[in-house]
Amino acid sequence: MSDQKQGGLHPLAYEEVPGDQYPPYIPAEKITPEFSLKAIVLGAIFGIIFGAANAYLGLRVGLTISTSIPIAVMTVTVFTLLKKVIGEATLLECNMSQTVGSASSSLASGIIFTVPAIWLWGLEPNYIQVSMLAMLGGILGVMFMVPLRRFLINEEHGKLPYPEGTAAAEVLMAAQEGGRSAKNVFTGLGVGFSYALLWKALQVWSKEFALHLPFVKKAKFAIEASPALLGVGYILGFRIATIMVCGAALSYLIIVPFMAHVWGGAIIPPATDIIDNLNLSQMRNFYIRYIGAGAVASAGIITLIKAIPTMIKSFRIGIEKMKTGPGEVPDKRTDRDLNLKVVGRVALAIVAVITVLPFLFPAIDPMNFLLRFGIGVLVVVFAFFFVTVSARIVGLVGVTSNPTSGMIIATLICVSLLFALGGWTDITGKVTIILIGTMVGVAASIAGDTSQDIKTGFLLGATPRKQQIGEIIGVMTCAFFVAASVFLLASQYEIGGAELAAPQANMMKLVVDGIIDQSIPWALVLVGVAITLVATSFRLPPLAFAVGVYLPLATMTPIFIGGLMRRIVEKRSSHDPDLLHRRREGGILFGSGLVGGEGLMGVAIAAYAFIFGKPTPIFPGFLDWLERFPQHLLVLIPLGFLVWLLWKSIFAGEESEGRDIIRS
Repeated sequence: MSDQKQGGLHPLAYEEVPGDQYPPYIPAEKITPEFSLKAIVLGAIFGIIFGAANAYLGLRVGLTISTSIPIAVMTVTVFTLLKKVIGEATLLECNMSQTVGSASSSLASGIIFTVPAIWLWGLEPNYIQVSMLAMLGGILGVMFMVPLRRFLINEEHGKLPYPEGTAAAEVLMAAQEGGRSAKNVFTGLGVGFSYALLWKALQVWSKEFALHLPFVKKAKFAIEASPALLGVGYILGFRIATIMVCGAALSYLIIVPFMAHVWGGAIIPPATDIIDNLNLSQMRNFYIRYIGAGAVASAGIITLIKAIPTMIKSFRIGIEKMKTGPGEVPDKRTDRDLNLKVVGRVALAIVAVITVLPFLFPAIDPMNFLLRFGIGVLVVVFAFFFVTVSARIVGLVGVTSNPTSGMIIATLICVSLLFALGGWTDITGKVTIILIGTMVGVAASIAGDTSQDIKTGFLLGATPRKQQIGEIIGVMTCAFFVAASVFLLASQYEIGGAELAAPQANMMKLVVDGIIDQSIPWALVLVGVAITLVATSFRLPPLAFAVGVYLPLATMTPIFIGGLMRRIVEKRSSHDPDLLHRRREGGILFGSGLVGGEGLMGVAIAAYAFIFGKPTPIFPGFLDWLERFPQHLLVLIPLGFLVWLLWKSIFAGEESEGRDIIRS
């Protein structure tokens, strides 16, 4: 890289000082290439890759990972490899690339939390419609973050830690040296992709190891040999991974056996047969998914309630800063934003687009401009409120912990009540409610990502205005590709089925159904609510536990294994902070690669099946034999290989230390 001084972030990057006293890594008076075609194109490519992977992951387990750090590492590496072809890239160009690319994960969250509910109702959403709504919501999120930038980033410097934004700044500088960090991400991508090719496309081995527990009716312990889930577990850490697997154990090792032992001969709606005659998959469909959805919905609401003081404060500050926004262009390059007049005009333009384009909300009479105008205003109002909330919350807890689902639930509850009062209670009304939630969810999620990216730029010395434009380009680029990934997956897998459980979308459907027509088994839902309340009383993160309750145990066990590995590494490396940081980061980057690799293969398989038909097993006779092998024990071999590769990535160059830890 060129034009950079050596050393790392200034110590004041971590101190509580006024933002104008912090000396950025690249001084404000220095002009260096930043907003370039190569930065935009590379960022868009990585955004599409990780956006597709996050869409797949979100539909599987109801969460997405922050992509800023892996994209930052990959960007620096690719620029370094191609410098003889495209020229040497500056640090700020690398930052611009990760700014554009990281928008994809936020878009994925907003879409996969809401749109799959339409498939769950047995309907088929429109691809262009969903893409456009996601793009418009994303643009709103970026725009409404503009007037908050000076307060949240400059004035609150040191008070709001911005964990991912600060880490991305450090990684961007460290990654310029290439080496192990970049190798871990790319190796993880290759391993995840190749493993999923053999496992899912060619079906060389079965999906999971399963063991029916003796003397306990319908109890089954299972492990899915998934690289993405193993990587997610390491990224989340031991505590969250343990809480999630405990939630799954409650469902499948306690609730299901309890129902089988106590009411085995009874018929409990919505099932139409006695419990003894139901297999585990039917038990999940008839009972656990309603209990889990109630748990997830109540957890989202509780998370939102806990954030209410922050929300009120953030919203009040946002209004004040809008009123006292800048009048003239600042002299310093590092303090220049998009003009506030542009923000207002874009918001009005989005209301106008919703009003005049009937296909965005086709359930409304094309000539009913007043109703579409009202929906446009509703979207803008909810988006502005939750953008101000989201942009500040991520400064405290990071993008991964941003309670986006709670904000979407709050939106759906309010809009559903309005629709119920207005008498619009048919299926078209429900779909319209979900699409409104999509726009608001994307706006809130993108605002959090923008907030983190702007913090990274603040520390490095980037130009906010250029980053804001980069975010908009990222939104416009990724919206159609992320939506395409979701539609491809939905065309080849059952949304709500074993492969794509879509827990968040199930929860959103539950909320809308519950308010509009109350056509759900409330007794089961209330059991889920009670579980969440008990978990919260024990100070457990309610959403993590509730997602575990909803998802199969086989899905949670590899997450727990990944989290356990991180726990072992952190405990044995705690004596040396630098060593701890290096090992933890090495595993996180490799884990991010595993997520990206399997996610890409999942989308690729869906695309192949869409064009050519479902792929067939490469060794069908072997699979038949494997099915007869006791308890699928051979599945543990590839899983063990994955664990070994993750371990090697953590201790790259420290083989003897790794062996010592294993022996201990």
